[in-house]
Amino acid sequence: MTYQLFLFDLDDTLLDFRASEKRSFLHTMHELGLRDGIDGLFSQYQAINVDLWRRFETGDVTKDFLKVERFRKTFALNGIAIAPELASRLYLDSLPDTVVLIDGAREVCETLSRIGEVGIITNGVESIQNRRIAASGLSDYISFVATSEACGHAKPDVRFFEYAANMARAFSKETSIIIGDRLDADILGANRYGIASCWFNPDSMANTSAAIPTCEVASLHDIVPALGMIPVNLKQA
Repeated sequence: MTYQLFLFDLDDTLLDFRASEKRSFLHTMHELGLRDGIDGLFSQYQAINVDLWRRFETGDVTKDFLKVERFRKTFALNGIAIAPELASRLYLDSLPDTVVLIDGAREVCETLSRIGEVGIITNGVESIQNRRIAASGLSDYISFVATSEACGHAKPDVRFFEYAANMARAFSKETSIIIGDRLDADILGANRYGIASCWFNPDSMANTSAAIPTCEVASLHDIVPALGMIPVNLKQA
C-alpha cells in the first residue's frame, strides 16, 4: 500500500523541543534577572509543564491557563516574586529563536513531500508553532499545519484528526499515516481515528500502553524504508 498523506507531530518528532525548551527557559530566566539554581528550577518547571499538558489534552484546563500557570506554580514553589504573565510572554517569544531540528527531519519531509502531502498536527500554541516551522526551514515541504488551538480539540480527540483530514488536498484513511513520538496522543489518536501510525521512538522505550503503532522507528532516516515506499529514482537523492 502506498501512503499519500503524512501527518507529522512537530515537537520531539521533527523539532527537538526538549533542547529548544531548555534554551528558551534559560533565556527567559536570565532576562528576568535570575542566575542561580536555574537547572533545579527548570526541572521543576518541566514536571509542572508535563502535568499541565496532560490535563490540557484531557480537557481539564485551557491552553491560556497552562501558558501562565506553569510559571506561576514554579515561582510559587521557589518564593520568586516575578509576574508569571511576563515570564510566559518572554518564554513564548523566544521559542522561535531556539529551534533545533531532529536529525533527518529535513530529509524525510523533503522526500515524503515528493511522494505525497506532508501535514503537521500539533497541540502547541498556533502562532508560536507557525513561527517555529518558518524558522526551521521545513516550510517548503509542509502543505498545512493543523493545531488544536484552531480546531478547538486536542490530540488524541478524534475530532482533531477529522479537522486535520479536512485540511488535506485529498484524504483517505487507507492512504494516510500519523508519525509521532507520543503514544498517548499521536498513536492512540491514530488508533481511535482508524488510520495507520508510525511511532518515532528514539529512546527505545517500552510500549506499556493500549496504543498500537503500525510500525516503529528509532530514527527519522528509517521512516521511508520502514513504510516500504521510497521510489527507485529517489534512493540516490
